[in-house]
Amino acid sequence: MSITPPSPGELAAIAARYGFELPPQAPAMIAGLLGAYERVAQLYGERLPAAPSRAWRWPAEAGNELGAWYVRTDIAGAPDGPLAGRTVAIKDNISVAGVPMMNGSETVRGHVPLRDATVVTRVLAAGGRITGKAVCEDLCFSGGSHTSRTGPVRNPWDPSRSAGGSSSGSAALVAAGLADLAIGGDQAGSVRIPSSFCGIVGHKPTHGLVPYTGAFPIENTIDHLGPMARTVTDAAVLLEVLAGADGLDPRQGAEPASDYLARLDAGVAGLRVGVVEEGFGIPGLSQPGVDAAVRRALGVLEEAGAVITPVSVPWHRDGPAVWAVIGTDGVASQMIDGNAYGMNTPGLYDPELIGHYARGRREHAAELPPTVKITALFGRYMIDNYHGTYYAMARNLAYELRAAYDAALADVDVLALPTLPIVASPIPAADADMAESVTRSTEMIVNTAQFDVTGHPAISVPAGLVAGKDGQPGLPAGLMIVGRRYDDAMCLRVARGYESAVGGFPAPPGYDGGGS
Repeated sequence: MSITPPSPGELAAIAARYGFELPPQAPAMIAGLLGAYERVAQLYGERLPAAPSRAWRWPAEAGNELGAWYVRTDIAGAPDGPLAGRTVAIKDNISVAGVPMMNGSETVRGHVPLRDATVVTRVLAAGGRITGKAVCEDLCFSGGSHTSRTGPVRNPWDPSRSAGGSSSGSAALVAAGLADLAIGGDQAGSVRIPSSFCGIVGHKPTHGLVPYTGAFPIENTIDHLGPMARTVTDAAVLLEVLAGADGLDPRQGAEPASDYLARLDAGVAGLRVGVVEEGFGIPGLSQPGVDAAVRRALGVLEEAGAVITPVSVPWHRDGPAVWAVIGTDGVASQMIDGNAYGMNTPGLYDPELIGHYARGRREHAAELPPTVKITALFGRYMIDNYHGTYYAMARNLAYELRAAYDAALADVDVLALPTLPIVASPIPAADADMAESVTRSTEMIVNTAQFDVTGHPAISVPAGLVAGKDGQPGLPAGLMIVGRRYDDAMCLRVARGYESAVGGFPAPPGYDGGGS
């Protein structure tokens, strides 16, 4: 790519923006810097990989009634391994080389990655067969399933209802038995929200446990990828495959992955479960049927031998405010103005995606969903006028929020609360106003977003079927189990103990829950 040298007028305009006059020698000195940029482009181009030739096809309307497939593939992995014979759907914010990626958005449509994400490489090395990319919400910025530019993703339990977001297609495909396993992403609950709405298992790992390399970023401090499955055992197997440092993701520390299967079936007898009372009875949001279903699920754990103890974490109710500032200023800076990757951190970047998205964002800005537009508007206003000070406050408060959960977890093995305060809402009409669209995108995150800020592992499992807001029966609710950081194995163990006690989780009517 050739660089057009700046004109003296362009440099003068930039100088004025920064509040100083253009130094007379600046044009000549800047011309000298162009050589370094051009050399970097040459060196990078010499090392640019060629995308593999992989067959793919657009999904036929017949067989995609849920609107959950973005593109279909049949990419075979290794002949053996822990995922041998298992089909895997990949959320469409994750790069699969040679296969189109849209991230639910016109701003990304047409991009074809050159490299596999680390999680894709690991799935294939473990024997998994990738059968397609799952639809996700526009730039993954919605907890509902109505913002993808390909159309709404429908809940297998009731096609008029939201599948949840932003990993909407991943959850719907697994719940319907159209994929054995899926990978989702989670920045405010986007693995756990659709898992709760669709009645499957969704695990948000400890922040940094699973490499985010090759997935479209939103905000480094809250980005997560995690497994979604019909059973806790399948989620644990997939986490075992995905977890561990890859040396390319700045979100990751030095903590090693654990053995997530060794004590998975050890039971819950004697384990201490702290029930976060602030997660229930949230004014104006919590549905009594959801709270009751989760209380019944906790009773099942108690009958299985767990010690159930109420705990209070007052910070829990303030956690969404901390997340909202990070998710407004941080996202405006990184995902929007920083073209997803931003700068100032190490790690493997995707220059092709950055350039493609930057052009797409200019050309298709009007088509962005209301959630992204509101975030761009207010986030940029706050940064321009308050210079990131509120973001800095929120990041500092994140340590206090984390410490509050750590203190509660010092006396118990896990925390428990409703994943969401509600069951799946109706999908808004195509002509719904902005207020309804934003409400359906954000109403459910009050118990999930905190743990993206603090980094604690959290898993959602089906707690039972309850009535919806309008009396519709038989919609799933979720029980969320939260563990100490890097103790994902304990979350999975308690979840598996509950699953065993209830005899497994039901599939939606008309689906057997275990397909191809």
